[in-house]
Amino acid sequence: MALYAIADLHLSLGTDKPMDIFRGWQDYLERLENNWRALVTDSDTVVISGDISWGMKLEDCYEDFSFLNSLPGTKILLKGNHDYWWSTKKKIEDYLQINNFDTIKILFNNSFKVDGVTICGSRGWYYDSETDADIKVINREVGRLKLSLDSASDSKNTPILFLHYPPVYADLECEEIMETLIAYGIKECYYGHLHGLHTHKNAVIGEYKGINMHLISCDYTNFTPILVR
Repeated sequence: MALYAIADLHLSLGTDKPMDIFRGWQDYLERLENNWRALVTDSDTVVISGDISWGMKLEDCYEDFSFLNSLPGTKILLKGNHDYWWSTKKKIEDYLQINNFDTIKILFNNSFKVDGVTICGSRGWYYDSETDADIKVINREVGRLKLSLDSASDSKNTPILFLHYPPVYADLECEEIMETLIAYGIKECYYGHLHGLHTHKNAVIGEYKGINMHLISCDYTNFTPILVR
């Protein structure tokens, strides 16, 4: 049973938001599916770190979720900044159950134990926020992150953290998020959100303050899930 990760699928099968107009995204859906099926089996798990569907409401996500559900493995989703369809955990889980999307789970104030590790995470927030509104969001995201990490505190499994926003970018750092990661002893952090060569080259990848940072935006991984464990 392997654990994989990827972020920023930006699926738009049920809405008019084509991604292949962007450089490097041509035929990305076919490439993603082929790469996924070549690696992932039904016994594996794939964490998708946000920006999953362009649907504005849950009902708009039906075709995107159908596509994900058809792929091998259990999919664990967390919220990204463009997941406008995201609602309460109960509403999402009810929607998944009603539509028999039985291979999709939601990471939201909780955690999942998978083959010797515990999957934790939250959306995170910007690394250069200064307004009162941004600070309020950061405090809320830190609270959600702590809920996820605390839910795994009774496990002897190694916690692996997944975020949508990078906790650090170039020489900018979201101090509140980083302080939480350090306080909880996180050693592995996977994040997305960053697109294009200009942002990729400034991404922090490798060890940073004792934490191994991994960028998993799908255009960075060549639309291929990355092996975590």
